[in-house]
Amino acid sequence: MTTKEARPPSHLNILVVEDSKDGAESLSRLLRLSGYDVRVALDGSTALREASESPPDVVLLDIGLPGMDGWEVARRLREQLQPKRPVFVALTAYGGQDDFRRSAEEGLDLHLVKPVDMKVLRTFLEGVERQQER
Repeated sequence: MTTKEARPPSHLNILVVEDSKDGAESLSRLLRLSGYDVRVALDGSTALREASESPPDVVLLDIGLPGMDGWEVARRLREQLQPKRPVFVALTAYGGQDDFRRSAEEGLDLHLVKPVDMKVLRTFLEGVERQQER
């Protein structure tokens, strides 16, 4: 899809949790251009508050957050949002085998290493959307 092609609006609500303001803004802008409803939280406590106000379908989560790390944010969001469980995607600079293993152990659905390949992320999100339509 080129940037000029219009994509129909998505039904996915995405919460981007990223402590780099520039990174969060860039990613959210790209996702909005793809038709997604996107909110941004720059830290864990803001993510918890945003999720309580409008539960996300997908959480794109930086693991290396200051204070409350991404693993803890995911655990708290799972507890807070029961019985609904969002899809969790790690978007992180941590790309070692132990990091991928821990993402799986922590119940994250996908682990992507920055810089994120937007084609891979969009394909994954389209799959999530198809799954929700069933």
